[in-house]
Amino acid sequence: MGVTFAGNPVTLLGNQLQVGEKAPNFTVLSNDLSEVTLNDSKGYVRLISVVPSIDTGVCDAQTRRFNEEAANLDNVKVLTVSVDLPFAQKRWCGSNGIENVQTLSDHRDLSFGEAFGVAIKELRLLARSVFVVDSNGLVTYAEYVGEVTEHPNYEAAIEAAKAAN
Repeated sequence: MGVTFAGNPVTLLGNQLQVGEKAPNFTVLSNDLSEVTLNDSKGYVRLISVVPSIDTGVCDAQTRRFNEEAANLDNVKVLTVSVDLPFAQKRWCGSNGIENVQTLSDHRDLSFGEAFGVAIKELRLLARSVFVVDSNGLVTYAEYVGEVTEHPNYEAAIEAAKAAN
C-alpha cells in the first residue's frame, strides 16, 4: 500500500502486518526511560495508536480521542507510539491530562516502527496507523492511514478493540 506525507510518497521500512498474523515483539521506552515490550502487556487486548509526533494537531486529536475511549474499554491497554523523546511525551501528557493512554517512544532504535512496518525512511518518523492485538498476540485490526496527515478510522479501531479478546 502506498503512503504519502503531505502528498509526497514515502518509503516505509519493515513489513506491513496483516490481520491474523502474530504481532512481532518490539522494545520502546516509557516516559521514565524504562524499556517496554509488547510482551509486557500479554493477557490484555492492545490498541496501538501510532502517530508521527504528539505535538502536531492530528496526532494530538488522535491521542486525546483514544484517551477518552480507553476509559470505556475493558481489558484493553491503549498504547500511543511515536518517535518523540520520552521527556516530550511526559510533558505533553501532563499538560493535557492524559491518563488512560500509555505513551511510548520509538526514538532510540525504531524497533516498533520496523517491526510493524511504519517507520518512514525519509523522515525518521512513524506513519499514522492503528493496530489491535488480542490477548493471544494476534493482530485483529490493522490500519495504515494512506495520507499521514489525515485521521485514522477511530470507530473501526474502537469496535475492533471491543470485539477482540
